[in-house]
Amino acid sequence: MNRICFSNGRIVTADGVVDRIVLTLDGGRIAALSAGGDADRTIDLDGGWMMPGFIDTQVNGGGGVLFNDDPTPEGVAAIARAHMPYGTTAMLPTLISDDPSVIARALDAVDAAIDAGTPGIVGVHIEGPFLNVSRKGIHDSSKFRRLDTDTMALLTQGRRGRVMLTLAPELADPAQIRALAEAGVLVCGGHTDATYEETMAAIDAGLRGFTHLYNAMSPLKHRAPGVVGAVLDDQTTWAGLIVDGAHLHPAVIRIAMRARPVDRLMLVTDAMPTVGQADKRFTLQGKAITVENGVCVNADGTLAGSDLDMATAVRNMVATTGTAPETAAAMASTYPAAFLRLDDERGSIAAGMVADWVTLTAGFTVTGTWIGGEQVHAGE
Repeated sequence: MNRICFSNGRIVTADGVVDRIVLTLDGGRIAALSAGGDADRTIDLDGGWMMPGFIDTQVNGGGGVLFNDDPTPEGVAAIARAHMPYGTTAMLPTLISDDPSVIARALDAVDAAIDAGTPGIVGVHIEGPFLNVSRKGIHDSSKFRRLDTDTMALLTQGRRGRVMLTLAPELADPAQIRALAEAGVLVCGGHTDATYEETMAAIDAGLRGFTHLYNAMSPLKHRAPGVVGAVLDDQTTWAGLIVDGAHLHPAVIRIAMRARPVDRLMLVTDAMPTVGQADKRFTLQGKAITVENGVCVNADGTLAGSDLDMATAVRNMVATTGTAPETAAAMASTYPAAFLRLDDERGSIAAGMVADWVTLTAGFTVTGTWIGGEQVHAGE
């Protein structure tokens, strides 16, 4: 066993924020934690923070790699490595709408990566192509299709990690949503023009959450509440928030936090290959994308994912919405772990949990990332 003491900072544990803690590690997990006692090593947080490792359910790419272009175990590993310097210790590589053959390759690639023990990979997110063309965003609508027997079979096969699927609820039969959910697929609504009634019916059928709340979905109107109205009214599902300063105004984030349980909201990056990369240009399904003032856009100004990392998302939550740092930390770790049904092993600093955590300065810049008790990134 290995004992590490963290001191002189603010440490977000499952039981609250403390200023000193000793973790006993065993086999990649936290065997015990205490306020005092001897340690093999001491880490001075220098007035900064220690938080549970960040969990990102929407990662299109990183380090120059786009998952659609490289749906291989090697591509998956490269994306995971690119996000480690920003505190991400678990993620779902995310495939933007593509052909069934590419979906199959993406699912198999993530299975292979998990089998190989690739750090930080806990599943896969298939975002489309079962989406509504009227809310397509940057997605290539020529790839759009309806769920059929073959794709249902592909998506409901047993997999090594979690499978998250984003679809437009109005274009799927509730029986299909129910069958997917019963097979363990985490079905979410996104890129959708559904009515309030269609959305609530999908929730009743097993819809578990919503992909990037507010963006690419029917808005709240006083006589037609739409998807946004359904999400704000519902108290059971989870919803992702892209807090990059471009996708959402701080006021609508605060409204969501007041309207529904905060533990049903989670930070996501919607990250593109530019994260962790000096070159801030890439091509998405034939479209040239550039980063302008920190925002990914195509030639006509359409948002194309983000150049956001999880540490910056936490920092933005605190700075722009007034959210307490420990709440922002939970939105980046504890709450997505619950959405993924992984909260019995990830998302908090507590005995029995996987030893994933991140240390940060007082200004929320990452100084170290640990996965399974092994340090995978050390800040400068």
